[in-house]
Amino acid sequence: MLKKRPDGRVVKTIPPIQKIMPYIMKTRTDSMNMYDDVFNCEEWDSYIKEKEAEGLKMSYMHIFIAGVVRMIALRPQLNRFIMNGRVYTRHKINVSFVVHPKLCDGDTETTIKLEFEGTETIQEIAETINRRVKEETTDRQGENGTDKLAKVLTNIPGPIIRFALNTLMWMDRHNLLPKAIIDLSPFHTSFFITNLKSLGINYIFHHTYEFGTTGLFFAIGKEQNHVDLDKEGNIISEKRMGWGLVTDERFCDGLYFALSLRQLRKFMKNPKLLEEPLEAKVEDVE
Repeated sequence: MLKKRPDGRVVKTIPPIQKIMPYIMKTRTDSMNMYDDVFNCEEWDSYIKEKEAEGLKMSYMHIFIAGVVRMIALRPQLNRFIMNGRVYTRHKINVSFVVHPKLCDGDTETTIKLEFEGTETIQEIAETINRRVKEETTDRQGENGTDKLAKVLTNIPGPIIRFALNTLMWMDRHNLLPKAIIDLSPFHTSFFITNLKSLGINYIFHHTYEFGTTGLFFAIGKEQNHVDLDKEGNIISEKRMGWGLVTDERFCDGLYFALSLRQLRKFMKNPKLLEEPLEAKVEDVE
């Protein structure tokens, strides 16, 4: 088996218990942990209005993606993945998500995969997302590379599809999958995110995929009004957005996850913190 991959390198200096976990929990389904939380939308709404006044289209999705990208840049163990019992760390930060041009029955969805260094500002991330979504919806002409690859696979008989996918998964496990396929695959990504708010429903806990390297799957839901008590005991009503996260617990421990999510909450509470570029992302250990 080859040790080198085009999308990551082996992490060598990890605790013994962490090294053995991929052999105890062999699949992402077996190692799946779930977490959910809520964010106050009031800060987001005012921030979005402010950016729109400056001519920048911004949404909850943009803020959330920018916050997760920055979190991963500062907490590099979140950018790891497991392949054939080994722990790898990625070279870049990738995000994958699905877009629906028309949001109606029969609408053909397409998946977008973006790559970031981790040093980008929220404005730069929003502009990248807007540009790519526009290319895949209103400006789209024909199929993109991911759709073409899926079409080739689905135009062959079922047994051959099964054989082809099993072959690709075997190649992936043994680090033989070509870089061109990894670059096209939305399943080879730092995190996947689904925006159920745009569909008008609440968040879910979305499974991670066995094919590919996704170890973080976020789902954001429709905002809701919550009645609560403030510190003085007064009844208040707040608009909050719930979100769910499914993780592969094998590539870092629970404490690291908890401290990372605390960092994410800090960014979500004040998106302006993401307006300053990061000088350099924190590199993972050797």
